[in-house]
Amino acid sequence: MQSYTIGQAARLLGVSPDTARRWADSGRVATHRDEGGRRLIDGRDLAVFSVELAKGGSGEEDASSTSVRNAFPGIVTAIKLGDVAAQVEIQAGPHRLVSLLTREAVEELRLEVGMEATARVKSTNVHIDRV
Repeated sequence: MQSYTIGQAARLLGVSPDTARRWADSGRVATHRDEGGRRLIDGRDLAVFSVELAKGGSGEEDASSTSVRNAFPGIVTAIKLGDVAAQVEIQAGPHRLVSLLTREAVEELRLEVGMEATARVKSTNVHIDRV
């Protein structure tokens, strides 16, 4: 399972690294240390936290609304696989994006809950790029 540094988690959540660090220090999101001593957040834990955060709002600071046009980097929070189709949810800061795509595309991208991905929006279509 992929893990994220405090800085990476902050970018995915749309907050400053200081805010993400305070949340980790207060125990709002669990961390562990790698061999080099860096604090990391498990991808699944970050996915759960990002959904909770979006539902309740952080109340600490406004999330930045700037990014590459029509690109929403975030974290995969849910995948529902059918026989042919699939539904993928991405939490990109305060934004929840849902894309319907083929099961084959999800398998080729090897998408999993907790992994970083970018939702790209063109008109009414949302395309998922693996980072």
